[in-house]
Amino acid sequence: MIRFSQNRSRQSRTSFVYRQRLSFLVLCLLPLLISCEPEPTGPLKTSKLQKIDQAIEKAVRQGKTPGGVFWLEHQGGVYTKAYGYAALQPQIAFASIDTLYDSASLTKVMATAPAILILMERGEIELDAQVKQYLEDFDNGGKESITIRHLLTHTSGLRPGIDHTVEVNGIHEEWNGYETAIALAKEEKVQHPPGTQFIYSDINYIILGEIIEQISGMPLEEFTRKEIFKPLGMSDTGYLPSPKLRERIAPTKWVDGEMLRGIANNPICRKTGGVHGHAGIFTTAPDLAKFARMILNKGNLEGVRLLQPENVQLMTSIQSPESVPSLRGLGWDIDSSYSGQRGEVFPIGGFGHTGFAGPSIWIDPFSQTIVIFMTNRIHPDGTGDVRELRRQIGTLSAEALVDFDFESIPNITR
Repeated sequence: MIRFSQNRSRQSRTSFVYRQRLSFLVLCLLPLLISCEPEPTGPLKTSKLQKIDQAIEKAVRQGKTPGGVFWLEHQGGVYTKAYGYAALQPQIAFASIDTLYDSASLTKVMATAPAILILMERGEIELDAQVKQYLEDFDNGGKESITIRHLLTHTSGLRPGIDHTVEVNGIHEEWNGYETAIALAKEEKVQHPPGTQFIYSDINYIILGEIIEQISGMPLEEFTRKEIFKPLGMSDTGYLPSPKLRERIAPTKWVDGEMLRGIANNPICRKTGGVHGHAGIFTTAPDLAKFARMILNKGNLEGVRLLQPENVQLMTSIQSPESVPSLRGLGWDIDSSYSGQRGEVFPIGGFGHTGFAGPSIWIDPFSQTIVIFMTNRIHPDGTGDVRELRRQIGTLSAEALVDFDFESIPNITR
């Protein structure tokens, strides 16, 4: 712990210097970064795309994020571009379209939720079955009535996350190991009766990841690779990226003197081997676009059927209880305090997700539009912030569509 504190202190002292260097580098190298302007391949307004470019470039100059990759897809047309840097420390590296990013909580919708739906289609799990049917020692602390649907919609009543320390003889000590994480999750007590409150909780998806392993008999990384990523041709996506990919991976931040690169930023993942249902996946913008395209195509991508259309509809429509104001699908966010990336034009009824490390996605089924922004906003010192940038990108992306009238689409309600 002392070593960690010392490194954090060192990073704080040098943060201002690095930001000065970043501003200088951006001014010097910006002409190189924008010298090859991509051309949109569909009906998109160039003026709005230029504003998206300007918004992202401004965020880079201001130190909100070192860079990123933007992907806008609408009815077969695509505009994609890389901005700024994938890495500032320990060596500088430019962002590129195929840069791999820590997807953080996008793992929930890319891996865990579709894995549960796949098992449901095979008759191996039921959405409204109680979790204790699939997981031992889950019938305590008010958890007895929690269902799979409660976990998927963050209405289980469980806390946002498990503690990073445990008390041993009155002293709080760090813990490690996957089995310990699962044991701690099983010991949790509900904060509210299941089905009555929305609490965004990593614990929900840690439990779901364990259930997938228990039912399938396969490690989570193997099941998701075999059943989701490989069929969809998402060759750059998965847990525990190969060391061969290291140079393409955008690092996140310094931890105990090490710059995390190819190691999940999420602390629970780091303590337990890097594979969980709530975080741990690395991916690229092109791969994430493939996944989103499959969702828009009702479970099918280029002849590969991953999910049945009715289950994609189930996953992307309101599934949270009537009494809960926040609107959630199965994994997907529809309208809640986490929906900022929708912007101000896309109507309520689309769906998306964000990740703590910076990435975000929004899918609008009405206009058949995909908006992706992959970034490592926490690099190098954890102080970046892209919340406002996400909102701007969402608004401008909707405004960039030439051939769609959003005013004709009512917001979806219960």
